[in-house]
Amino acid sequence: RPFPLRQEGLPLNKRIPLRLAALGAALCLLLAGCAGGPEPEVTPTPEPTASAAPAPETSEFILACYPQAGFHPITGGNRTNLSLGGLMYEGLFALDQQFEVSQVLCDRYTASEDGLTWTFTLRSGVTFSDGSPLTSAEVVASLESARTSTLYSARFTDIGAITAGEGTVTITLTRANASLPALLDIPIVKETGGTPLGTGPYVLTGSGSDLSLTANGSWWQGEALPVDTIPLLAIQEADDLIHAFDTKEISLVSTDLTATNALGFSGSFNTLDYPTSTMVYVGFNTASGPCADAGVRKALLRAFDRESVSTAIFSRHAQPAALPIHPGASLYHQDQASALSYSSQAVAEALTAAGWTATDSGWVNGRQTLSLELVVSAENADRVSAAQHLVNGLNDLGIQATLTKLDWDAYVSALQSGKFDLYLGEVRLTADFDLTPLITAGGALNYGGYSDAQATQLLQTYRATSGQSRDLSARQLYARLAEEPPFAVICFKNWSVLTQWNAVSNMTPTQQNLFFQFAYWEIGQ
Repeated sequence: RPFPLRQEGLPLNKRIPLRLAALGAALCLLLAGCAGGPEPEVTPTPEPTASAAPAPETSEFILACYPQAGFHPITGGNRTNLSLGGLMYEGLFALDQQFEVSQVLCDRYTASEDGLTWTFTLRSGVTFSDGSPLTSAEVVASLESARTSTLYSARFTDIGAITAGEGTVTITLTRANASLPALLDIPIVKETGGTPLGTGPYVLTGSGSDLSLTANGSWWQGEALPVDTIPLLAIQEADDLIHAFDTKEISLVSTDLTATNALGFSGSFNTLDYPTSTMVYVGFNTASGPCADAGVRKALLRAFDRESVSTAIFSRHAQPAALPIHPGASLYHQDQASALSYSSQAVAEALTAAGWTATDSGWVNGRQTLSLELVVSAENADRVSAAQHLVNGLNDLGIQATLTKLDWDAYVSALQSGKFDLYLGEVRLTADFDLTPLITAGGALNYGGYSDAQATQLLQTYRATSGQSRDLSARQLYARLAEEPPFAVICFKNWSVLTQWNAVSNMTPTQQNLFFQFAYWEIGQ
């Protein structure tokens, strides 16, 4: 079955082979299944232990590519080729592993008082790899191309007009967003009719299956690169990628080791995880059933052992989180998260406050026994295991809970029709961690029928607020979501870079750019 093409804000109902999958897509609903039908499970190779003997190393830094799939960084669909884009293209901004924004092709920017009009001044002296200067026209053309692309379209929900000025680009929003720069790490290109030109450190050279990345002599940053030329090994399918890495023909690969159809790599290798904005959560049916009671939902926030899911189920390829923002981000407040941590005593106190009484047969309220059904898509073994783990934990707390595993179509139907108490979901948020699709009335991912005017207003205030006030607005939003919960955050997933022993060091990969700060990498010889 296909690997998920991650699209921002939309449920995934199809998978395509790895050679067609996209890296760095921005907001997508993976939910708990991510496929249209059963998929063969490939168990990822366990990470090597410290005692594993290093294997002989290749002396050359070589990467894989799919020549026939194309290399367009905006409209392309091949995940491996898209990852190479980080070496050839740059955006107005870049995000680090803490999702903090830095300026790249943008020299400075201003926003109007109402936060709706942004003007970005381009950095002077920047050229494409053919020596031609970067212009505002190319920036506008790249952003307009991204607006209609599978990878980036959902970032433009609140973006109206994009216009070019003399060395500037102006973006007009339909709704204020103080984190707009976090959405503008989109590659800026110069179209050529084939592989577009970029402003990054390398340029694609060669033809057919004889391709390389060659140092861009026009690179405006001018920093020394760890290698002048990176040969590209041409492959045609996922099995070729596995074989090339296992036989040490290529130096590294990037993969989601908890994916439904995770590739199985053998031998010994280094594994480096990097953070993503993919949030795993338990959604509540707030419109009917026991979870229509906010008191029950508040109790459930304390009922899930997030640490054990991240370590035991996802093999540490996830970071436990209780707030709907990555725990590495500056606005993740540990004190608020700690107040939502697993506690059997807190669960009992919350249920008691909500009018429930503990009995030998479970929690009861009058003639009603607290009984919950959690639904999960059966396509992914790790997510099914996580769901079962969560259900077992609820039963240990005296809450009667059952797990229902559904094929993808039945799972989506259950969510759309509200036939669940709880569901295990997975969503790739945009880098501004916008919760609009999840908590607003009519939101594309608001399957639980959540409606809270105060939370909606706090979300908009948070989105519009900048500077020192932003921290306070974030606290207020997360406090309200703890008081009237729409869902319970479990963790944020990691992706992994696998490298040959001692081949690379000082890597700082990010969700959008596997080769982030490549000039500082050390390539083993």
